[in-house]
Amino acid sequence: MNFCAVPRVAPEDFPELAEDIAPGAEGVAVLAGGCFWCVDAVYRQLDGVLQVTAGYAGGTSETADYRTVCSGTTGHAEVIMVRFDPSRITFGQILKVFFSVAHDPTQLNRQGNDTGRQYRSAIFYADDDQRRVAAAYIKELDAAKVYGDKIVTSLEPLETFFEAEDYHQNYAALNPDQPYIAHISMPKVAKVRKHFSDRVKGS
Repeated sequence: MNFCAVPRVAPEDFPELAEDIAPGAEGVAVLAGGCFWCVDAVYRQLDGVLQVTAGYAGGTSETADYRTVCSGTTGHAEVIMVRFDPSRITFGQILKVFFSVAHDPTQLNRQGNDTGRQYRSAIFYADDDQRRVAAAYIKELDAAKVYGDKIVTSLEPLETFFEAEDYHQNYAALNPDQPYIAHISMPKVAKVRKHFSDRVKGS
């Protein structure tokens, strides 16, 4: 059982951001929403996403490895780094998918059966614009009561990103029959294709 909250509105009906970041050069978003395999799979299919890299943020280089991070004691979160073309997908649109499909932002230090601070919901902002826009959107979603519970996503400065081991990269696509992928990741991939079909690559 997954124990994740279901939003009260369809993903495509989530509020649009009142404020977004103006298109510029290549953008970067670093997001934590539980196991990085799932979040990675969600974003790889979106048009405008140039690259997705699984990794760790929020801790030091000495303990930035999968086995140690899984202890939940290092301060890291499992994250993905999304490089994107802002002329095709904005930071705000990336956040909308993050809050509506990629994970349950009302769970504190867990996602479903995955428990520990390494599975926390967090946005690691690269600059003040990202922090301001993310904070405003969380406030907007809470005011709209899209979930029954308050959003607990933390906003943390992106100090360092550590790339995860090679076998974690594009894990869902390379391991579609793995039980966790089949039961947790693939339904999220399908949800994006259903609710954001106009944003999927090749659509």
